[in-house]
Amino acid sequence: MEYGSKLLENAVNEISLLPGIGKRSALRLALHLLNRPQTQTEDLSRALLSLRENSKNCKHCHTLSDTEICQICEDPRRDIGILCVVEDIRDVLAIEGTSEFRGRYHVLGGKISPMDGIGPSDLTIDSLISRVKTEGITELIFALSSTMEGDTTNFYIYKQLAGLSLKFSTIARGIAVGDELQYADEITLGRSISNRIPLDYDKG
Repeated sequence: MEYGSKLLENAVNEISLLPGIGKRSALRLALHLLNRPQTQTEDLSRALLSLRENSKNCKHCHTLSDTEICQICEDPRRDIGILCVVEDIRDVLAIEGTSEFRGRYHVLGGKISPMDGIGPSDLTIDSLISRVKTEGITELIFALSSTMEGDTTNFYIYKQLAGLSLKFSTIARGIAVGDELQYADEITLGRSISNRIPLDYDKG
């Protein structure tokens, strides 16, 4: 496609690198920004740069945060005894969108996947185990995707914490097997959290 402008072509090429954005959508977005007041483009640029330069991971739960400790971990209204284990920040946002969960989170940063070369040491599992042992956690909710890798990760963590006085549960299977958590609708996900079920690998 001939753009007639190298500046427009460069903008389209960069925007199209974003997930789910093809060249046509990138062109539409670039032209939209070009036709809006310059201040809007500047505000967007500053917001993205600030996100890239200033965001960090919470020291407690490892989710995305503006500060050393995220707002969720700092919230005194949260039930500090309940910890929900998720894969990444998108899952935290998905569950928060349901308004059904008032505990805290632990973000693993992925799931165990030998095929992809991801082992327990590549995740924040050691940090999770430390939190369970030192923060008075009474219930651990597994909210990983219903995939083989998700189930493998659940089982590994369960075994690492076996013997502790701890209730294990998993979100109800309103989430279809094989589905990614982040793509579930809020009603289904909310019900899965509310109707979570006890988890005991030792009983099969």
